[in-house]
Amino acid sequence: MGKTLFEKVWDDHVVDLIPNGPTVLYIDKHLIHEVTSPQAFAGLKRRNLKAFRPHQTLATADHNVPTTNQHLPIKEELSRNQVETLSMNCKEHGINLYGLGHKYQGIVHVIGPELGITQPGMTIVCGDSHTSTHGAFGSIAFGIGTSEVEMVLSSQCLLQNKPKTMKIEINGNLKKGVYSKDIILYIISKISASGGTGHFVEFSGSAIKSLSMESRMTICNMSIEMGARGGMIAPDEKTFNYIKGKKFAQKDKEFEIAVKNWKKLKSDKDANFDKLIRFDAEEIEPMITYGTNPGMGIKINDLIPKSAINNSHDSFIKSLKYMGLENEKKLINKKIDYVFIGSCTNSRIEDLRIAAEVVKGKKKSKNVNAWVIPGSKSVEKAAIEEGLDEVFKEAGFEFRQPGCSACLAMNEDKIPQGKYCVSTSNRNFEGRQGPGSRTFLSSPATAAISAIEGCVSDIREFI
Repeated sequence: MGKTLFEKVWDDHVVDLIPNGPTVLYIDKHLIHEVTSPQAFAGLKRRNLKAFRPHQTLATADHNVPTTNQHLPIKEELSRNQVETLSMNCKEHGINLYGLGHKYQGIVHVIGPELGITQPGMTIVCGDSHTSTHGAFGSIAFGIGTSEVEMVLSSQCLLQNKPKTMKIEINGNLKKGVYSKDIILYIISKISASGGTGHFVEFSGSAIKSLSMESRMTICNMSIEMGARGGMIAPDEKTFNYIKGKKFAQKDKEFEIAVKNWKKLKSDKDANFDKLIRFDAEEIEPMITYGTNPGMGIKINDLIPKSAINNSHDSFIKSLKYMGLENEKKLINKKIDYVFIGSCTNSRIEDLRIAAEVVKGKKKSKNVNAWVIPGSKSVEKAAIEEGLDEVFKEAGFEFRQPGCSACLAMNEDKIPQGKYCVSTSNRNFEGRQGPGSRTFLSSPATAAISAIEGCVSDIREFI
């Protein structure tokens, strides 16, 4: 019997098997930020330990950082303390930190790939659920808790139960106006926010292969939103070309050797998956969520349904009440107040190019506050060099500095209570973007055209 891609990478990192217990798994790369690391470092201090292999840990400040005036001291006391504590801990343990002001600072799941740190066949963890992003390179990447952050810092290993495997295959050609965000929102709407529970998902098929690396990252980023442990895509020539020449990628002969090994990272033809799901790419249309979990999504012109899969009737009604919506009504033309283009899901240069192309030569609606937050200093630099920042500014958008921003509102960027926001982020939970905020998840193109029109809009009518 052949092996799946997941099994190949997993088996290659097994240090030990505990009888009737979890696996001791070796971790190649550990990413940390200011929110989930302080308690872990405090645990090391209590045990009089140092980071075991500090060169395999990379730190950045992203969750709590402001997205304006980053050259000034952080105003919010909690945010300032967390960022300062991260700096102190990294210095004490010899860990490389890309803090505010550094040319490589940015959202942790954006900077790893763009610097060539994320590579095929790796095990990658971070105290952040959307670590699954890195699976787009054929790596096993998943989020961990603070106690596990301490475990990896102290041993470079992790105790893990081996997940089941799931294959989601999407074949066919994508329609006009359909992007990777629409693909993943469509999948989650079909299998629910718990449909992947207990599994590691491999995405495959001609529609997936047609995507750019940045689009693949969006798919894997939101695999966690279907309840999966993570998602991954087999590396191919697009993967190798994306990594080649990156800051920390191998050079010359070493890169050729690496590619030769990476080409082996694919599921065998006779590999057995615990679950297999197939979708037709031509059935996918621009998507938008209407409820309070990412599984509550519809095609942009569809009616809000009478119920949602795996949601009890009471929770479904509670969700619609929170959102101020009614079932069997449409979201299209629904007036909005905010648009947020950013987050580890959709803040890469490709996302900004898509949004800029939509808004170029237009003006945003007067009733909409529109924010564009690049995912890193590198993305910010590229956007400015290409003149995208001016395109957004001329359209009335705010082009800000890198950070997680309004994705989770742990900083000053919050959506006010009762206001509607079309967001390119990954979660639409109650209060996720600010207390009482109401979130519609969409692609960058849908978000951009909605900002222009002042309401939920179908991008296909404008392209």
